[in-house]
Amino acid sequence: MQDRILENATLVLPDRVQRGWLAVVDGRIAEIGEGRAPENGLDLDGDHLIPGLVELHTDHLESHYAPRPKVRWHPLGAVLAYDAQIAASGITTVFDSLRAGSDPDGSGLGPELMQLAAAVETAKGAGLFRAEHLTHLRCEIPSADVIDTVRDFTARYSVGLISLMDHTPGQRQFRDIEKYYTYATRGGRSITEIQANTAMKIRDGEAFNAINRPALVALAREHGIALASHDDTTLADVDLAKAEGVRLAEFPTTMEAAQAAREAGITVMMGAPNLIRGGSHSGNVAAEALAREGLLDVLSSDYVPGSLVMAAFGLPERVSAITLPAAIATVTANPARATGFTDRGALAPGLRADLVQVRLAEGVPVVRQVWRQGRRVA
Repeated sequence: MQDRILENATLVLPDRVQRGWLAVVDGRIAEIGEGRAPENGLDLDGDHLIPGLVELHTDHLESHYAPRPKVRWHPLGAVLAYDAQIAASGITTVFDSLRAGSDPDGSGLGPELMQLAAAVETAKGAGLFRAEHLTHLRCEIPSADVIDTVRDFTARYSVGLISLMDHTPGQRQFRDIEKYYTYATRGGRSITEIQANTAMKIRDGEAFNAINRPALVALAREHGIALASHDDTTLADVDLAKAEGVRLAEFPTTMEAAQAAREAGITVMMGAPNLIRGGSHSGNVAAEALAREGLLDVLSSDYVPGSLVMAAFGLPERVSAITLPAAIATVTANPARATGFTDRGALAPGLRADLVQVRLAEGVPVVRQVWRQGRRVA
């Protein structure tokens, strides 16, 4: 940990943007000033200085471990490569989204989930991580083994967030069956095989939902784990989430679901790739449409870690009513609050010195340096 002054920076503060300096002492922000620093420090050449990003839902770890169908990488090697990419994207706090529950068609990690979790713990214990890692269990409700898997996992490892996921074709994310077929064939399986599995998934989804969803909610309550709903579509979906004590609505698929979540006091999260691409790859509601209605609280990189900083800086350009500080809050302060963190997420004295230097290159935000608790990690 190194005390330092970062000067000549464009500081993105909670309520304004100003040119100035920031002092770090013992891993925390000690002081913030406008204009010239009282003593020489590290010159940021006018670049933006923002809080370290807080990522609640990224599927990217699994793609490092399983980069191709039936290919598995060394677990610790995969974890460290993923961590390096996370930190280089400006993310200093990340909830590693690990899928719990096997799919009948053979997708998912299955028992290999524990190998990957063990590698994460090894890296933590050895002090190898650049970012701070927590666990987000993505629980596939229509799975025969999801309850046993979650029970086993929570007995061994700490979990910060559980999401209640149901990707049964014909509802939520995949209301449009044709969109589901397009998504499901991306791994090389034939449309004939996909169609043959669809009826079974619908049948099993209905049967398992009635048993597994309440059991997962009970497990989360037992262990004091925050709950997220996933792909809420109807008012009934949101009513159920509210009754379950859900804090976070991940990727609502309709405007009405997002509005209902807001009215229920549930934080609304959308995908940064959705915002950057101008819409959902599944044909659901666009993140920009929710932002225009004031219904966007948190952005997640989902499957592209670098999309988080791009979306935050691009949001004010797409929605003029949103200021840069408010946009940066969707990837810093808001996700921190949604998961109970009060020690990070803003440039303010006393908070952790999780910091990111960002330079705009032809309008594209480029992460130049990253510090976690005052120590440079990227």
